[in-house]
Amino acid sequence: MKRTIILLTCMAMAVMSANAQETKKDDAIVFTTIKENAITPVKNQNRSGTCWAYASMGYFESEILRKTGKTYDLSEMFVANKDYMDCAIFHLRMHGESRFSEGGSVTDALEVARNYGLCPENAMAAPGSLTGDTLANFTEFFSLLEPYVASVVKSGEKKISPQWKVGMQGILDAYLGECPQSFAYQGKNYTPQTFAQSLGLNFNDYISVTSFTHHPFYTRFAIEAPYKWRHSLSYNVPMDEMMRIIDDAINAGYTVAWGGDVSEDGFTRTGLALACDLGRVQDLTGSDAARWLRLTSTEKSSQLKKLGAGVPEITPTQERRQERFDSHEMTYDHVMLIYGIARDQNGREYYKVKNSWGKTGDYDGIWYMSKNYIADNTIYVVINKSALRQPIQER
Repeated sequence: MKRTIILLTCMAMAVMSANAQETKKDDAIVFTTIKENAITPVKNQNRSGTCWAYASMGYFESEILRKTGKTYDLSEMFVANKDYMDCAIFHLRMHGESRFSEGGSVTDALEVARNYGLCPENAMAAPGSLTGDTLANFTEFFSLLEPYVASVVKSGEKKISPQWKVGMQGILDAYLGECPQSFAYQGKNYTPQTFAQSLGLNFNDYISVTSFTHHPFYTRFAIEAPYKWRHSLSYNVPMDEMMRIIDDAINAGYTVAWGGDVSEDGFTRTGLALACDLGRVQDLTGSDAARWLRLTSTEKSSQLKKLGAGVPEITPTQERRQERFDSHEMTYDHVMLIYGIARDQNGREYYKVKNSWGKTGDYDGIWYMSKNYIADNTIYVVINKSALRQPIQER
């Protein structure tokens, strides 16, 4: 009898252990792709604030793939070279009362393409090569460029000489490479303008969409974000409509350029982004608020990974978006490319997103960002107008 009890106890413990292992196994997120559109390979912006250029060129490359089936590798450094000069000119016109920095937006890349054209990667010096690096590294570059521009603004001269542009162009060319006036590509000669025209894209076909309540819906406004120095206009729609526009575009075969906030705890460095309900997460991980705040980003990512598909999320609302934007909790700090939709084993849906941090994380440079995270943290998206199910009706 005693032996039977021991045997039954061991069996029960084995079952409990198996169930625990099965539960732990089930917690690991398993993604099923629902829709996936063509993208070009993941690149690495390295130590440069050029996510906007990498995401934009990746977006244009995907648009070309969609329209022509051809694969291009467009130069981010060409776009950065032209845009930084434009930004400096604007900064001087504003008497220094604007931001001059490495950051930018998709509309910056669109303006460069419209005004100056584009070129392939091999028509420019490879990123980082002029300073002996294998990837872009702006540490030394911007430590020279920012003070240079600031010194021109603060020179005290009643009339600023146009020679400052010559000096600045020299710095740009020394670190990014000279922008070619003409080049050969696949047996044909181009200028940057004719090359851009040959890609089959109409750079006037792209619109920016956002969702905030401090401006009326179905009107356009310039988003009040530090890196949006061009003050380009975005269409303002309700949050649910913004999300539907993203879904419609992906399901119709288009990719979407995304600008938003990746500074939240739910955005991990391993390829996952969730709109975490931190109160419930802290309870589940046994961490009170004070302890959670002391954890490093890596430690927080590890805790979220352990919870896996069981991570609880907040429900995004229009009011929450506005409150977080006005309080500076939601910031504009990164640009990426949305190209697909996936679902985990619990039915939660995610966007598949191409990042520009190299083939890092658990998914080789691809991030799975929950739809709740995107709804809660989007500053703007840029899409092809043809992807709209119906035109946005302006008031």
